[in-house]
Amino acid sequence: MPDTPPSGSLPSSYFDDVYRANADPWDFTTSPYEAGKYAATLAALPRERYGSAFEAGCSIGVFTERLAARCDQLLSIDISDVALDQARTRCAALPQVRFERRYLPGEFPAETFDLILLSEVGYYLAMPDLLDLRERCINRLAPGGHLLLVHWTPFVPDYPLTGDQVHETFLAAAGAQPLRHLLGQQAEKYRLDLFARAA
Repeated sequence: MPDTPPSGSLPSSYFDDVYRANADPWDFTTSPYEAGKYAATLAALPRERYGSAFEAGCSIGVFTERLAARCDQLLSIDISDVALDQARTRCAALPQVRFERRYLPGEFPAETFDLILLSEVGYYLAMPDLLDLRERCINRLAPGGHLLLVHWTPFVPDYPLTGDQVHETFLAAAGAQPLRHLLGQQAEKYRLDLFARAA
């Protein structure tokens, strides 16, 4: 697995360094902002339960633990082994969850999912990789399945893209079959967009 992708997306070493410096660098376990965003994310899901779900960028597994209660099977991935070690420990009592180290978009799973969640991950990719990821999400989403995006919107100098650019890129693909836009919500510092694949 290449550590530094030629496309300009952030490499795995960037994230390992962040987690080595601080086990919870974005305060997932303590932040009122994160707690509110998690509640809004779960509330946006149209179904009470999903058979097969995919969470990209699970980090240390704080939201994974909550999402798992709504899933029969949940595949959660991250690029950082350091973060995944914490996530596996946090969710050790949840047999429906499996964690894998994968680099998106190239290592997108070959499975089909009825829920795909991209939360705080798209802006780490350069635009060519984001477009690739968009196509893979659409292709691996089951008919009638849901694709949910949630991203921080303020500008971050280190990141190739902004949250708004990520969401607008996915919105540009909606309206044409098979992807439909169902819901858009704008909070002070993040936005949420829900899509569905035509049944």
